[in-house]
Amino acid sequence: MSHASPPPPFSSQDFRLALGMFATGVTVVSTRGEDGQLLGVTVSSFNSVSLSPPLVLWSLGLQSRRLPTFATCSHFAVNVLSAAQVDLARHFAQSGATWDTVPHLAGLGGAPVLADSLAVFECARRSQHTEGDHLVFIGEVQRCTRHSGTPLLYQGGQFYTETPL
Repeated sequence: MSHASPPPPFSSQDFRLALGMFATGVTVVSTRGEDGQLLGVTVSSFNSVSLSPPLVLWSLGLQSRRLPTFATCSHFAVNVLSAAQVDLARHFAQSGATWDTVPHLAGLGGAPVLADSLAVFECARRSQHTEGDHLVFIGEVQRCTRHSGTPLLYQGGQFYTETPL
């Protein structure tokens, strides 16, 4: 079965700008590589998949230098950021971001858990699927925690905080 489709009647830039109209929460997905090195990446492509079993998903571009580590890790943590953690979102959006000054604890499978996150989903990597120019990761949640606070949001290329209606 072929997944080939005719080209869409819009540009990649049009698609990107339209997607930017959807506000999302901001996460840092983290893991520990086979060499023991900690790795984190800022991600807004996070979603729930199933309540039973508890599954979540996120995706990472195939061109990412972080891809080989995430593609082979046994566990990862999805850290949902608060508005007070905007500097961490910017930090982990950079390639080569270090953990030297980042407060964290070791989670399941050694995946780092960021201190003061609004929620953390500690996951065993269950499966992964290549779709288009991204690798989609499915994680089985083995532990989750939550705290109160104001979430960090991302929309149209900028960070925001919530304003209740």
